[in-house]
Amino acid sequence: MADPSPPYWVLISVLFSSQPLSPSLAMTLHQAAYDLYRRGDAAQSVAGDLLTGTVRNLRKDVQMGAIAGPAFEAEIETERGSGVVRFLLTRQGLEMLEAGPAQPPAPPRPKYLN
Repeated sequence: MADPSPPYWVLISVLFSSQPLSPSLAMTLHQAAYDLYRRGDAAQSVAGDLLTGTVRNLRKDVQMGAIAGPAFEAEIETERGSGVVRFLLTRQGLEMLEAGPAQPPAPPRPKYLN
């Protein structure tokens, strides 16, 4: 069965990164930023097997070409050293997450012969 979550490049757009980002690292940053966005908080710590650091809500919207959304900055420590990532949550990704998971279609109603 296919994974129902959208790919990370639909959810997050990296403006600058001093460290290469793996898909799992990008999704970790996305989840922390999405939590900050929903709650309206200023900062949140992140920690995992490959990452420790802090994600900050910059509380401004940015646009890069046709991609726009709220901006965030993360100071991270990875196995490759420390770094900074500036990114935005895409409007398309926010709309997808706020809509929730896609509901399966309702089964057809049975047809009666009488």
